[in-house]
Amino acid sequence: MSRWGWSLLVAGGLVAIAATAGAQTADKPVEKAAEKKAGPLETSVFAEIPSFEGPELSPKGNAIAAKVAVNGTQYFAIIPLDGGKPRLVGLGDSDLNWWKWVNDDWLVLGIGELQPFEGDDFYVRRAVSVNATGTKTILLSSREAAQNADDLIWTATDGTPRILMASQMSVYSNNAGFWPQVDEIDVSTGKRKLALRGREGIWDWYADGSGTIRMGIGSSLDGRTRRAVYRESAKDSFRTIDRARTHKDTLTVPSLFLKEPGKGLMISDDDDGYSALYELDLATLTRGKQLFATKGYDIGGLMRDQTGFNYVGVYVNENKPGIRWTDPAMEAMQKTIADKIKGGEPRIVSLNRDRTAAIVHVGGSNAPGAYFLYRAADDSMEFLKTNNSTIGLKRLNPVRTIRYKARDGLEIAAVLTLPFGKKSNLPLIVMPHGGPFARDTEEWDWWTQFLAERGYAVIQPNYRGSSGYGTPFTDKGLGQWGLAMQDDLNDAVAELAKLGIADPKRVCMVGASYGGYAAMRAAQRDGKLYRCAVAYAGVSDLNRMINHNSNFLGAGARKDWLKMQAPDLKSVSPVNLAGDFSIPILLVHGKKDRVVPPVHSRVMAQKLKAAGKEVIWIEQPEADHHFSRSEDRLEFLKALEAFLAKHNPA
Repeated sequence: MSRWGWSLLVAGGLVAIAATAGAQTADKPVEKAAEKKAGPLETSVFAEIPSFEGPELSPKGNAIAAKVAVNGTQYFAIIPLDGGKPRLVGLGDSDLNWWKWVNDDWLVLGIGELQPFEGDDFYVRRAVSVNATGTKTILLSSREAAQNADDLIWTATDGTPRILMASQMSVYSNNAGFWPQVDEIDVSTGKRKLALRGREGIWDWYADGSGTIRMGIGSSLDGRTRRAVYRESAKDSFRTIDRARTHKDTLTVPSLFLKEPGKGLMISDDDDGYSALYELDLATLTRGKQLFATKGYDIGGLMRDQTGFNYVGVYVNENKPGIRWTDPAMEAMQKTIADKIKGGEPRIVSLNRDRTAAIVHVGGSNAPGAYFLYRAADDSMEFLKTNNSTIGLKRLNPVRTIRYKARDGLEIAAVLTLPFGKKSNLPLIVMPHGGPFARDTEEWDWWTQFLAERGYAVIQPNYRGSSGYGTPFTDKGLGQWGLAMQDDLNDAVAELAKLGIADPKRVCMVGASYGGYAAMRAAQRDGKLYRCAVAYAGVSDLNRMINHNSNFLGAGARKDWLKMQAPDLKSVSPVNLAGDFSIPILLVHGKKDRVVPPVHSRVMAQKLKAAGKEVIWIEQPEADHHFSRSEDRLEFLKALEAFLAKHNPA
């Protein structure tokens, strides 16, 4: 493989995002639930994609980079905070996967798209740099780069436009270029020089805060065995420090290299199986004292400081996600900001380099909220943008976490959303999350809020196999796809009926991805409990997923993992059991879904129709796996609303 073509469109002044709009303050940024608009909101309100996504401050804090919504479509935008015009970068059919400021003048973006190659479609990743005025873009990947060429492993901290990026140079495993090499690149010119040649078996490289490449993690081609290599300095040779001989084994690797020679930090399980932060001696791979933990929950990672050699906070994901600040100055800033907020939950989402400015999201689990700019110099909070133009700063339907016992005694945490002002005998939607190694928390969710607005109680169980509750809880999901994991969902219905919240005769299951699989399985296995089911981008055939994954590196390990999810994949794949479906089902899938191929829903619909079952099948020609367009969200919500009104009216 030699090269692919890429195109980006840069335009100025296409969207007005007022970064200094009236210098509004945050005296009361989120209105109380009692002030919610009378009557249900229009369906289109919930289909609106967020105004801002992933906003990142420039190092000096004088500009913001973010995804923005323009007429229902997302663009990448560079927004100056001095009153200048925002600039949009259009990516055509390419995905924008990530972005990062390098210095105040340049950013680097990771993009990807499907490209034809030798009769197949490969997902190809590239990196481009964009200047802060949005007038110039540079393709950073070599013209000879192969499939994956966007692995940013370091950015300079001295203000120079330098990065380290790892890239494949061949898609053929018998070529040396198959294993990524690392180049130092000047993002302002695109000029590159080799920093490290690729090494057989090493797929991912990691650098410390100074830009020294210290560690590599690799695997066999089938992914079944892995190893970690390490060196203390650029003068040393890499040596293997740990091996994982099965997919069940873990590697002992640092999460952060400290400035002190031979010292690092690692995230690993404590004695009860919950991940926590520890010191790590890199010379002996000995775990030291515990530095941070959240009882009963896993931690989510570290927020590094501006040097790259330390951290200022730990991402936590208890009932609500957030950052626990370990740096006293950041803890003080968080308190200062919180003291300015009445009725909302402030969350710092981005900082400039010297931490004198921060982007703050103010919202809640029932409020999409808004973004503000905090400046420490004058202790000001400046309004940037609401996330939803109609809801604004209002609160909608209340959300809380409950816990119940599954039939075997396992405790399950679940997020419960209720219609405003209603608490009993409600029609119920069971909504399992995707993954399944993921979890639901108390966050704004446009699906659940839409359904609650229409009068439904919504329960989102974190069934066995979910993440965040320790390794033993996750392991309880092994071998239980469509079995005990499905029972956990059903047991939520019994719990809410016992509490008087839900009417057990008016229940439907609605889910996406793995949640879509669970909805199909419910329609096939548990029709006596549910009146209907809705699956968006659902998996219908687990063996087909194995075949799909066979196209990727590490397919052997993925195959092993999938085969562990049930004693017999065929017997828990809904596509093989169309004759057992006993309730109506709505199937929706995006034609541009690159996570779960739309053939899963297409074939499921064909088999259900052939079996004489009641099914509605909608294939959205422009939709992806993540509902990136308002138009696709609206079509789905309208179909969902009509389907529920017919089969499980509120």
